[in-house]
Formats: sequence, structure tokens, C-alpha cells
Amino acid sequence: HSPVTACLVPICSLHGAAVTTVEGVGSIRTRIHPVQERLAKCHGTQCGFCSPGMVMSIYTLLRNHPEPTLEQITKALGGNLCRCTGYRPIVESGKTFCAESTICGLKGSGKCCMDQEERSFVNRQEKMCTKLYNEDEFQPLDPSQEPIFPPELIRMAEDPNKRRLMFQGERTTWITPVTLSDLLELKANFPEAPLIMGNTAVGPSIKFKGEFHPDFISPLGLPELYFVDYTDDGVTIGAGYSLAQLNDALHLTVLEQPKEKTKTYRALLKHLRTLAGAQIRNMATLGGHVVSRPNFSDLNPILAAGNATINLISKGGERQIPLNSHFLERSPEASLKSEEIVLSVHIPHSTQWHFVSGLRLAQRQENAFAIVNAGMSVKFEDGTDTIKDLQMFYGSVGPTVVSASQTCKQLIGRSWDDHMLSDACRWVLDEIYIPPAAKGGMVEYRRTLIISLLFKFYLKVRRGLNKKDPHKFPDIPERYMSALDDFPIKTPQGIQMFQCVDPYQSPQDPIGHPVMHQSAIKHATGEAVFSDDMPPIAQELFLAVTTSTRAHAKIISIDASEALALPGVVDVITAEDVPGDNNHQGEVLYAQNEVICVGQIVCTVAADTYSHAREAAKKVKITYEDIEPRIITIEQALEHNSFFSIEKKVEQGNVEQAFKYVDQIIEGEAHVEGQEHFYMETQTILAIPKQEDKEMVLYLGTQFPSHAQEFVAAALNIPRSRIACHVKRIGGGFGGKVTKPALLGAIGAVAANKTGRPIRFILERGDDMLITAGRHPLLGKYKIGFMNNSVIKAADVEYYINGGCTPDESESVTEFIVLKSDNAYYIPNFRCRGRPCKTNLPSNTAFRGYGFPEAAVVAEAYMAAVASQCNLSPEEVKEINMYKRISTTAYKQTFNPEPLRRCWKECLEKSSFSARKLATEEFNKKNYWKKRGLAAVPMKFTVGFPVAYYNQAAALVHIYLDGSVLVTHGGCEMGQGLHTKMIQVASRELNIPQSYIHLSETSTVTVPNASFTAASMGADINGKAVQNACQILMARLQPIIRKNPEGRWEDWIAKAFEESISLSTTGYFKGYQTYMDWEKEKGDPYPYYVYGASCSEVEVDCLTGAHKLLRTDIFMDAAFSINPALDIGQIEGAFIQGMGFYTIEELKYSPEGVLYSRSPDDYKIPTVTEIPEEFYVTLVRSQNPTAIYSSKGLGEAGMFLGSSVLFAIFDAVTAARKERGLTKTFTLNSPATPEFIRMTCMDQFTDMV
Repeated sequence: HSPVTACLVPICSLHGAAVTTVEGVGSIRTRIHPVQERLAKCHGTQCGFCSPGMVMSIYTLLRNHPEPTLEQITKALGGNLCRCTGYRPIVESGKTFCAESTICGLKGSGKCCMDQEERSFVNRQEKMCTKLYNEDEFQPLDPSQEPIFPPELIRMAEDPNKRRLMFQGERTTWITPVTLSDLLELKANFPEAPLIMGNTAVGPSIKFKGEFHPDFISPLGLPELYFVDYTDDGVTIGAGYSLAQLNDALHLTVLEQPKEKTKTYRALLKHLRTLAGAQIRNMATLGGHVVSRPNFSDLNPILAAGNATINLISKGGERQIPLNSHFLERSPEASLKSEEIVLSVHIPHSTQWHFVSGLRLAQRQENAFAIVNAGMSVKFEDGTDTIKDLQMFYGSVGPTVVSASQTCKQLIGRSWDDHMLSDACRWVLDEIYIPPAAKGGMVEYRRTLIISLLFKFYLKVRRGLNKKDPHKFPDIPERYMSALDDFPIKTPQGIQMFQCVDPYQSPQDPIGHPVMHQSAIKHATGEAVFSDDMPPIAQELFLAVTTSTRAHAKIISIDASEALALPGVVDVITAEDVPGDNNHQGEVLYAQNEVICVGQIVCTVAADTYSHAREAAKKVKITYEDIEPRIITIEQALEHNSFFSIEKKVEQGNVEQAFKYVDQIIEGEAHVEGQEHFYMETQTILAIPKQEDKEMVLYLGTQFPSHAQEFVAAALNIPRSRIACHVKRIGGGFGGKVTKPALLGAIGAVAANKTGRPIRFILERGDDMLITAGRHPLLGKYKIGFMNNSVIKAADVEYYINGGCTPDESESVTEFIVLKSDNAYYIPNFRCRGRPCKTNLPSNTAFRGYGFPEAAVVAEAYMAAVASQCNLSPEEVKEINMYKRISTTAYKQTFNPEPLRRCWKECLEKSSFSARKLATEEFNKKNYWKKRGLAAVPMKFTVGFPVAYYNQAAALVHIYLDGSVLVTHGGCEMGQGLHTKMIQVASRELNIPQSYIHLSETSTVTVPNASFTAASMGADINGKAVQNACQILMARLQPIIRKNPEGRWEDWIAKAFEESISLSTTGYFKGYQTYMDWEKEKGDPYPYYVYGASCSEVEVDCLTGAHKLLRTDIFMDAAFSINPALDIGQIEGAFIQGMGFYTIEELKYSPEGVLYSRSPDDYKIPTVTEIPEEFYVTLVRSQNPTAIYSSKGLGEAGMFLGSSVLFAIFDAVTAARKERGLTKTFTLNSPATPEFIRMTCMDQFTDMV
């Protein structure tokens, strides 16, 4: 059983295969499978869009290994992405199938490391719970009940009279030969036809590069291509073997052969562990990988270094070619002839005095192309360290894999010593030239990696020689040892702690219980319906976009004639076709007269299929004339004085005066780059025009249906009452579906209006990333005045954000940044100013945390800078300057920071911060090339909006005559479990089981004028509205209940109906009465604060810039959690998203404003291997009378806590720099990518570049 990536599997390749999809694993209609049940009950689903993929990965693993190891679970999930959960509960659901204990058992002592006695909270009486689910509920896994492989397929495979298979399409032919001679005949007749095995190279080229092939030959299943031949001198592996099968074959060889013979195999195995994900490794074949010769290949450099040979065959016979530099650099004389195919690859054993290594560094440890990778080998004269043969191959440094053959030649005969290394580094840098404008950039970094990886190889070989003869060959210094090993991939573990429910609470009352997400089972079975899952509608058309290729230009002409002539094309829609506002509130639907960013929609094409629409969209010809200035960066905006709004400011004390009386003043700046939302479900719109009264119905994934309704009404110039927007669920939002779906919904509605037909408008990932943008990049400038004891007396801070080309939410984000800029610190004389910059980039928008995750980093940066100046730890300086008593913010809002102090204290104590700080210092003394860092950050966060009417909410509750209840409210379900919490609220208020209550969808028809589901207030405000509705209904029922107190709910309802008591009502919450007066610089902008603290420990590799997150402890002030499972899920998911934002997620633009990072290949979000090896989350109790049931909104707060990883990295980098005699202070930038880490840990190698 193999998991595969469905979108890469050609349908023709499945002839004779048994395919199992998530529907085949289990269904609500038949029975759910234990994998699906446990993923749901362990709270491993949030939005649910990735859940079927997770199910398939774990299910396939269990079919092969019914009692998997922890390592196998992590490995199986390595190819899956999730943006919501933070992976921990998904891994936990898999762990429930493991035979071994999944409880830490404190290294075998049997005691839990987070034992109750040691972890008491608010007071000794308050009991804490750690179980979010009950394993006793799980149905057992019974492998005997799984479907068998269909016998007819076995018979088909064994049929001796099998004939060549051919599928004929409109434009292409697919041919499957059944014998080797048949294959060779086909290859001779169709020399240009690609061979399709895994389709991992040809498939993406067809989809993304527009390649076309009239013929495909697929020799899948040919026995001559699937074999392993073990001989005395090595292993020969059939070209048809998948990389997963290659892994198994090599693993067997390593077990059976002496260590000295298996150096090449072990180097290959190391890279195979992190190459792509399990799905791709099951599809990609050895032959395909070798022959496609990608410049980023992880395996070819090692195969070349290990002297592998390729066995070729054609009608003319067999021959061998060496897999060497000539082959990899695509020399014509060393390449395959058009009629030849790869039969197998021979990998020789290594010998006693032969060392082979594979080295690589990528943005992410697993499932990411290498930034630089290498295969290196050296042979010595027997018994000496004299180089007899040396080979170095590098990937990702040129258009092909590159060999440093000249350098290697010059080093023959040299001793393996430091002089040789020094020459090797200089010569290899001379030989391998990366031009300044090289694709992918990072030229200095890549050049540094070339020699850093060479140094790692040098150390490995020195160590190997010493092991052979310790007397003859000196060992490497003890402090260099850690440089030899890559970071291990471990299965994460941890504990989640939350308040136990009061034992006197009614067993039926679900408030405070870790209730499973109401759609979790449907998520896991794939039966949860998202917008694009809705079945086709009669006459529907698909929409594709044509976007601007210029950042700022006049549109001279749009020629759609070629597009309109293509088959299936119905119409091309432009600004001329918008009946109403094409520019609503400054947001432009279709570009008109000029374009103001790359990626702006100029026109759309409506066609009968998406492929027809997409092809036609490419044929629209637009003529431009560039306009100056073209403003891309914040710095350019400042230069041109290009802003959206006036400066926003808050100030307290006398800043100028205070600067005169401080001991020290520092000034600095911090750059925080943007972030892509990367929700799993891209923007999706279904617009259906009705035949009467110009009505339009939209099904869409949005956090703000009434905003979409407003934009559609404005674009069509009709009343909002004729526009119905429906939201069932959203496949992740994170703020990216607040304003953008309104714009896209209007574009889709205009197309539906013009064609008179339903429009299905779904953005592909690349278009979504280009058009919708994300988090605002930020530049923070600060001037800080402080005393020698680190008490900060004055701060003057300026923030500039890159808003993009239209207003969107930029002014509002700026206001939030200014209001929240103090984070957890009291500075008596404080001034903060902020301004949104207008640039020629796609408009940035709301993103979880709404400016705070960017801005608060600047506050933490100047705390670290003050600490550096005062020779204190950053944590000591934070403690000294933290809010300590009931305080007033710069905008005159009063608050009590007691929960902040408690979270901070608990965090430092329970994470053993002081002891671990000493341990990291000890580790750093003993290790020169690896450093550990530890950091803690406090947080004062806010929920809600400073505009009171945005905080209002409504609900509609119907009770039907059978006693069942339908709840509707204005909030949108995007994975956060809002609907689940609303069912819990209704259950408590009506005093009925949750099973009686149904919540179907959010719609502008049932609840009008609803506010956005954002700002962490979804459960707060909609919960109050649902509560209000239920209380009104219960008040109406009271006379009935009083007369029959022992009656059943159903009886009361029937009686109420007989007495003509209305069983339906709206509930309303007026909203928190917040306000902000910017002229007076004062207000009550937020209803309450959420406090928290996190501590993270990392280890960095100073030679490559890689880092590993070892442990994170989070303490979050949750007040009283309505649903601890959902709240902890939000905290963990936000933390991992924040960690990605501050470390590996990197948006790259050209100077012309073109977004380079437009796919999962180029933009890396965290995978299961990035999450902390130990992950502890604790919900801290407090009181919050403002919100429903004394709860707090926790959807966003965890995001900023991810910065503890960023500051732990800076701590480690600071330690490295200090040891190298460099200045302690350096500019703090986010994200701390491998490039940033490596180039900041300066050493002799960075000096050579």
C-alpha cells in the first residue's frame, strides 16, 4: 500500500491498480474507520480541508504496519501540510495505534514530568486536567476487516496473454507496453515521447510550464525494471523502483553488509529520509530521478560521488554510462540517445579507505528543495591520509548539478589536513561561479554553503580516519564534534493542561468540557462540504483571471480576440462590464485605464471548463506603458512620501524631556517581512444568478458575508436585499478571507450577471498567493532612553507598514499597531507613531494578530538591545520593565496586569528557565559549530475592535415541534470551532443535550448585517447573541415548565405550541462599547486583554544556518475556557503559524514588484518536523466578567508567542558571535531564515566569500 499525491496520478496509469480514497476508508453513511474516528476525537481537525490527506497517510501506514513505531508516524505525515492545528493532535491520533507507550514516563522513571504536585496553579485546590479525549471510546483497529486486494486484478496481472494497452484522447495517446521488447519498439518509434512512471517531473511541467506531449509511454509494472541484484561489488537496482523501494533495498543492504562497504548507501538513505514527502517518494522512480537530472537533485551528487553507473538499453542493445560530471552537466556525448531507456543503476560498495557523504541544507528540514546540496567522496592511498581520488558534486548552484573537478584534480596527492582544506575552499569558490543575478538569489549564502558543506565533509573524513587509526590520525577537536550530525527528526511529545470542570456541574452541561469539533468526523471522512464540493450546476461556467504583469502602468489596449476564438470560451469580462461600482471604497474590481500592481486582475475569461478558461486567459494580449514612480518597498514609499492616511499617534509623559535625564540612549530599527496566509482552501466563489428580480446567490468561503454582499450589490447596482451570501464552512481563513472574498465575489458576480449563467471561480494556489497578498511587512524605528540598571524611562517608536496599492485594512492595522506597541511593558514617557505606506504591490490585508505579531517584535528587539548594553539577560530587562500593578496605557485605558505577571512567573518557573539557561551556556562552551539559545517572551494582547458597532452580533434560534433546535448566528466557521461552542452555549442555556441542536450554515438571509468573524471575538459576541435568544425562549417556556416541572423537553415544546407561544426568536448582543478618539489620543478601544508567555529553546547549526526547535512552554491566560480542546488547538496552531512567520516563511519579490514565492515549492510553511520536540501548553485561570461565562477569545493570541523561537535563535546567534569576538548587537530581522542565521554567525568561511 502506497500513499500518493492524487493530482499527479494520470488516470491511465491506474489500469490494474486498486485505488482507495478517503471515501473508501470509511463513511458516516456506512461506518467510520478507527483512523478517522481517532483523528476527530483527538482534535486533529480544525478547518478539515487537510484531514482526508492526513487520514490516507495514517491509514496507508497502518495497512503496512498495524502497530507502527513513533518514527513511522512522523515519517508518514512528513508529506502532509496543515495550517490550522500545529500538527501535535494529528501526530497524537497516530500515536494511539503504536504498540510502545506514548507517555514520556520521565525517561523510564514511570513518573510524569508534569506531575500534579509539582505543577499546581492559582491555588492548591484548583485541579488541572491533562486529557483532552478518552481512549476508552476508540473502536479497536482490526486489520482483518480491511478490504482485500481485488482477485480479478491479480488474475489480470498474471494473464500470460496481456496485450499492449492504448488510450486515445483528443490530443494525446497513452501507451502501456507489456514486454521489454515492446517498450523498446515504442521508444524507437516515438523517440520524443516521455516515459511516465511516477509523473513527478513530467506532470508539474505540463501543469505549470505548459509543456505538451502528443504521446506518452508508460512501462509501469514491467518486471525487467523492478528488481534488486546484490553482487560482490555492489547493488544494481531497477529503474522502475520508486524512491521508497530504493530506500527499503538500501536499508536491507546496510543491515547485511559490513559498515565500510555501505558508506554510499548510508549517505543516500540520509537524504531519502527528507527528500520530498512519503507520497512523492512512493511515486518518483530511481530511473526517472537519475535521467531527469534536476539541478536540485539530492541523490545524483551522491550517486556520482559513489561512482554509480547507469545501465541503458535500446533496440540496438545494451550499454553502460558512468553517472559522472559529464552526464550530470548534460554533455551531449554523455547523455542518453533518444531511443534508449534506463534499465537499472549500479551502485558499487565503498571500500576501506573510501569515504562518501551527502550534505544538504534547505529552508525546511523535510519536503523542501535544497538551497545547496552536495555529494562528496575521497579515496586515500591505503593506510595513509594521502588523497588518491576526490570528487565533489554540488546541486542548486547552477543550471545543472556541478562538479568541482579542477579543484579535485589539484588536490590529488595532498594530505587531508587544514592546509589542504584552506586551498580546497579557495579553489572551489573560484571554480563554481554563481552569477550575482542567479535564479533564486542568496548568492553569498550559497557560496558560503559550498565551503561550509565542504568543511563538514572534511571533519567527517578526519573523524573517520581517526577511528581507523587513532595513533596515526589525530581526532577533530571535541568542540567540533556536533558539527558532524544533522538535526535528528523526533516525534513530538508534550502535555496540555487546563482547568477541570467543577464536579458539581450538571453532567449534561458541556461548558468547560473538551468537546470534539461538531464537524470533525465529517472532516475525517471527507464528507464535510466546502464551496467547491458543491455539485455542478446546470450551465455553469468557470472563471480564470488575466492579471497585470506590470507594477505601475497605463493600459494602452486589451485584445481578447484570440481568447474568444478558443473552444469553450463564452465571454471575456472587463471593467466595462461592471454595471455599478468598479471601484468601491477604493478597492478596484477590474483594472481600468491603469494597473497599480503585478497581479491586479485586468480581465476574466468565462468558459465551459476551467482548463479552457485558463488557456484562454493566457491568450489575452494587454499592451502597457510604464508609469513612474514604481514604489515597491517601504523605503521607496518614504522617499516618495506615499501614504494612505495621516500619522496615527499615542503619547504619554514628556518624551523629549525624559531623554535628557537618562544614562544611555540607543537607536535602532527592525525589519519584519510579510507572510502568506496559505489557507488550505484557496479563495472559492460560486455565483448563481436568479431569473427574477436580478437576485444573486453566492456560496463562498468568507469570514465576512455581509461585506461580500455589500460589494456584490455595489458592483451590480442593486439593493443588498437581493444578494444572498451563504457560508457553510471555510478551509482556513486567518484574516485572508475577511475583505478579499468581497472583491473576488463581486468579480464573479459581474461575470454571472453578464453571461446570465452560474460562475464557479476558484483561484489556483499561485494566483491566490499573487492576487490576495497577506501580512503587512513592517519597518520599526526606535529611540530608547534608559538608566544603567536597565529601567527604560523614554521610548520614541515609529512604525511603517507596506499597505500595497489599495487601502484595504492598512489604516486599521496601523491603528492596532500603535495601540498595542507597548506589549507588556510600562514606559512612563512613551510615544508611538504609525503610518501605512502606499506601494505598487498587491494590497496587504488582515492576518491573525492584525499587526501585533509584527509590531511587538520591535518592542522585544529594543528590550534585547537594552539588555545587551546593561550586561543583563533580556528576560531580566523584561521583568524590570513589565507592567506590575493596575496601570493605564498610553491611550488612558486602565487594566490589571496580574494575569500577565502570573503567566510570566509560571512560564519561567515551570519551564525551569534558569536551570536550562545554565545548561545552554554549558552546551555552548563545549560546542563551537552548534549553539543553543533560550528565550521567553511575555504578551499583553487584545481582542475585539475599537469601533463599538463592529462588536455587535445577532442570532436566530428555532425550536421545532419534535424538540430539535436550529441555531443560526452571524459568525463563520473556519476551523476554530465557533459553531461547536455555539452548540455548547445553546445546550447550557436551554438545558438540553447537544445532540438536539443543529447548526447548518451562516447566511445573510437568516442573520443580516453581521460583523466579521475576526479579532478573536467570534465566540464572545455570537455566544452572547445565542445566549440571549435561548434565554428569551426559556423565559417564554417558564410558565409551561412551572406547571409540569418533571416533564420532558418534547412535552414542554408541544404544550407551548398548543398555547401559541412563539418557538422562534432572534438574539442580540449590542457589543462591547469600545471607542478610540485619535485626536485626543485616548479611549477604551478594547473590551479586555489576553495575557500569555512562552519560552522556547533552539539549537542552531552555525555552518549551515539550520535550526531545531527543542522545546516550547506556553502559558495562556484563558480565564475560563468554554472548550479547552478547541482553545488549546487555537493556541498551538497560532504558535506554529507564528513560528513559521518568524523563521522559515519568506516572501520574495523582484525589484519590479513580481512575487517569486508563488507555490509550496518556493514558500515553506512548517511541517510536522518543525514543531517542538517537547510542546507544553497550559491554560491559566483568571476572571473575565466581561465575556460570556468568563471566557476569553484565544484565536490570535498564540501567534506572537511564536517569536520566542525567533529570540531563542538570536540568543544562540549572539553566543556564536560572542565566541568569535564579534559585536553583541546586530540588526534584528524577521524571518530568521537559514540564510540570516548562517550569514550572521560570521567566521572564516563567510570571510572567504
